[in-house]
Amino acid sequence: MKRITVFMVWILVMYCCPAMAEAELAYKNPNRPLNVRIRDLMRRMTLEEKIGQMVQIDRAVASTEVMKKYLIGSVLSGGGSAPAKKASVETWVNMVNDFQKGALSTRLGIPMIYGIDAVHGHNTVYGATIFPHNIGLGATRQVYASTAISDPDLDPALVKRIGAATALEVRATGIPYAFAPCIAVCRDPRWGRCHESYSEDPKIVRAMTELIPGLQGDVPPNVRKGVPYLGGQ
Repeated sequence: MKRITVFMVWILVMYCCPAMAEAELAYKNPNRPLNVRIRDLMRRMTLEEKIGQMVQIDRAVASTEVMKKYLIGSVLSGGGSAPAKKASVETWVNMVNDFQKGALSTRLGIPMIYGIDAVHGHNTVYGATIFPHNIGLGATRQVYASTAISDPDLDPALVKRIGAATALEVRATGIPYAFAPCIAVCRDPRWGRCHESYSEDPKIVRAMTELIPGLQGDVPPNVRKGVPYLGGQ
């Protein structure tokens, strides 16, 4: 009888231990407070894992194996960095998923973040909607008024719609992170990225930042400031 009791206890321990270990992974529990999940994850990470999460590599050198071996936290498609010439949406999604599989197969299973230069539409993707560049959008008004916000020819609402359309097409390719917008106030044409500035007037640039809620969705008034908000979460 004693042997049977010991055996049953051993079976019970073997059955419960994996469940108890998983329950202790607070960082994987969406029902736990955000700060608790962050602290739990940071406590578990090695120095190598922390360094890997701080690294962003270009798509051209990324692979499932690279993501797993070097614990990479982020991948970027810069201007023109595509998986193939005239790559289809399916090709994009499969590529991002393959990189993600490598990230999720690491010890802690931290998802990678994929970003892309979607500065004036999803402009790296063949067949996507291309909008005027920032410098062109800032010039949509015809007459400059003393206060840019009240300029009847300045249309921030249109820019917001452009952001929403861009976000929709970016997500369709499996990408959650758009490197946009550039809200620099360019006053020296020698700077190589002046075309990404809406204007040399900060009032106009401020008005055109309506692109941001277009990209990420409107932030509800009850959301605590300083907490990331994206797509209703």
